[in-house]
Amino acid sequence: MSKKGAQVLEEALSLPPVERAELADRLLTSLDSSPDHKLDALWAEEAEDRLDAFERGEIKAVSAKEAFDRANDVKR
Repeated sequence: MSKKGAQVLEEALSLPPVERAELADRLLTSLDSSPDHKLDALWAEEAEDRLDAFERGEIKAVSAKEAFDRANDVKR
């Protein structure tokens, strides 16, 4: 990684989690030559709906390990 890249990374890691997530999303999107804005909007809406449901206590969080274990069980 270049010196400038390392500096940008250091600054990015000091951002609050929500801003880091937005930055990561924008960086990943910039790698896609043909972004699907409609699909992105639908995923963003789904994420907001899930977060709202979590905050209302309608759904619970699970650990990443549990989520991956469940996903692996479905594949089998």
